[in-house]
Amino acid sequence: MEDRIIRTEYSEIMQKSFIDYAMSVIVARALPDIRDGLKPVQRRTLYDMYELGIRYDRPYRKSARIVGDTMGKYHPHGDSSIYECLVVMTQDFKKAVPLVDGHGNFGNIEGDGAAAMRYTEARLSKLTQENFLEDLDKNVIDFLPNFDETEKEPSVLPVKIPNFLINGSEGIAVGMATSTPPHNLAEVIDAEIAYIKDDSLSTRDLLKYIKGPDFPTGGIVINKDELYDIYNTGSGKIRIRGKVETEKGRNGHINLVITEIPYTMIGMGIGKFMADVAELAEKKVTNDIVDISNQSSKEGIRIVIELKKDTNVENFTNLLYKKTKLEDTFGVNMLAIDNGRPETLSLKEIMRACADFQFEITTRKYQTLLKKEQEKKEIQEGLIKACNVIDLVIEILRGSKDRPMAKNCLVNGVTDGINFKSRESKAMAAQLLFTEAQADAILEMRLYKLIGLELNALIKEHEQTVANIYKYEDILESHDSMSLVIQTELLKIKKEYQRERRTVIDNRENAVYEEKPVEEADVAFIMDRFGYAKTIDVSTYEKNKETIEAEFKYSFIMKNTGKVCFFTNTGNLHTVKAMDLPQARMRDKGVPIDNISNFDTSKESIVLASSQSDLNLYRILFTTRQAMMKIVDGGEFDVSKRTVAATKLADDDEVVNVAVLHNQKTVVLRSNNGYFLRFPIDTIPEKKKIAVGVRGMRLSKNDFIKDVFYLDEMEEKCIDMSGKTLNLGHLKVTSRDTKGTKVRI
Repeated sequence: MEDRIIRTEYSEIMQKSFIDYAMSVIVARALPDIRDGLKPVQRRTLYDMYELGIRYDRPYRKSARIVGDTMGKYHPHGDSSIYECLVVMTQDFKKAVPLVDGHGNFGNIEGDGAAAMRYTEARLSKLTQENFLEDLDKNVIDFLPNFDETEKEPSVLPVKIPNFLINGSEGIAVGMATSTPPHNLAEVIDAEIAYIKDDSLSTRDLLKYIKGPDFPTGGIVINKDELYDIYNTGSGKIRIRGKVETEKGRNGHINLVITEIPYTMIGMGIGKFMADVAELAEKKVTNDIVDISNQSSKEGIRIVIELKKDTNVENFTNLLYKKTKLEDTFGVNMLAIDNGRPETLSLKEIMRACADFQFEITTRKYQTLLKKEQEKKEIQEGLIKACNVIDLVIEILRGSKDRPMAKNCLVNGVTDGINFKSRESKAMAAQLLFTEAQADAILEMRLYKLIGLELNALIKEHEQTVANIYKYEDILESHDSMSLVIQTELLKIKKEYQRERRTVIDNRENAVYEEKPVEEADVAFIMDRFGYAKTIDVSTYEKNKETIEAEFKYSFIMKNTGKVCFFTNTGNLHTVKAMDLPQARMRDKGVPIDNISNFDTSKESIVLASSQSDLNLYRILFTTRQAMMKIVDGGEFDVSKRTVAATKLADDDEVVNVAVLHNQKTVVLRSNNGYFLRFPIDTIPEKKKIAVGVRGMRLSKNDFIKDVFYLDEMEEKCIDMSGKTLNLGHLKVTSRDTKGTKVRI
């Protein structure tokens, strides 16, 4: 037993296992093959549909049947990935040329998912059947065993067009990802033909044919001058914008109509875009929006934004480009499996790989066709020769005892045991010498083949076979002839399936939005104890001041151009612009403060909320749980960052109180064990925000500061202690950093 134990480093096993897993994901799942532009799941699904006979000119079949058959035979990775692949191959808003003809609900551009596979039906599209799968019976590609070695599956489909470019691809592997935009079929075919004619063409030369990506959703590519670098290196960023038009609206308003969207907005992006536009209005970034509606239908995209009469449409459109996904970036990384390895390919390298593949499958196709024609020629010549000596053949057949004797005579000229009418017949029979295939054809020939017309047809068929052999040999022996065959095939495909370009390729200036200056005004900030905050009109605040102070934890008047500062128990300062808060009515709920700031409700609690302008005018007093205290100039908290450290804390310490100092003269510290200490505020030193501070009260072991109170010079302030009242103004003013007095009532 001990001899069977393999001792090795755990790290080596992990490294090998991870590399094996990574290569499996890269090669066998996530990345397309440059030759057919398909991932394994796509290739297997299309091949399974072909095997099931689900052709474009036959009835649709249930998607569940296709998915189940594919999973059982070729792709044992779960039905959801197969069905999702099938759905994507039907969607004309994702694929420039859909590979599957779907029947039923296969989702839409707005992000609604497809119906369950038991409801939808599908079949191969005409293009897929004729140009992806047509030559599988001609030995043009290799077949491999499937996962359990009970079936054979193609290693690659004999695709006749550069599908990798035409339909693009997206996939995330381990440590790498592919993202190739779709292109116009006619342009890609023109570029491929040009490359086949002259393989010295550079990427710049090829870009004369391929203008750039052609997204199914249209849109405008605005960085035309950067496309050369993208296609020359195989990676980069394409900037795309939606197409915008203007119309006359109701009551003299202007309607801004979005008729095409960036490719990256497919799915939930339209809903997100509309929410972003609505947010621009809510946050008062623009006051030009009257209404927004999505009027999209099967006819196309139509998102209508109703604007006010005096709106600067160009400026508003630039706002959409800057603040929403109406202008977005498509990251290009043309990564594919080339010769078994993942490679990022330039446009020329893609054309080279596709052209080489076309020559390979065309060579194998015509080798197969030539072999079949040569076999046919052999049999035809045998039949013609037999018809010329039919009487002798019949004499051999009638004189033979069995089929092997007759065949042996026809092939080898052995006449022993055969009864002939004359010696001349026997001598002639010994000289026939047909081939094995010819002899079998003669023995199986039917008598009607001896009719004159049938014989003439056989001769004509033989002449055609000879012509085909000459043609196929010429194609195989001459590079130019084969090149011409491939070009002719590509032109035929282009003629049948070409369509107009949808995406405009241009150079556009960066969107520049001129913000209207905000008119400064007073607003009232209020926040309840649950952390929901908002701003309201000052007049509403003044009318309901008592109610607000009773129901809300924080409330104060500030400028609408200012910031609200939140000090937390962890020593952080979070700032929020007043413009980011919703301006609402008093009874509206508001927005959770953690939604618009870096405040973390699971780790922090707010100790003080104040306006930035108030902090700038006064000093701030910090008190921690361990009785550390300091005064900081409020101007130190006038920061541009959303979150900064407001104070330095020792280990296991936290802020328990932050106060803005106005007229307070003394401070009262109350510990958890019931000790009170009152001392002058001016004995606390002013320090920087990065300092820890000084000790305000001496605490016994396990004691800590529970409350902090502030008193003016002659102020009387009472607190409740176990149902009895304690007047803090009666406490004796002593020195800082003493233990204080234990109060018993």
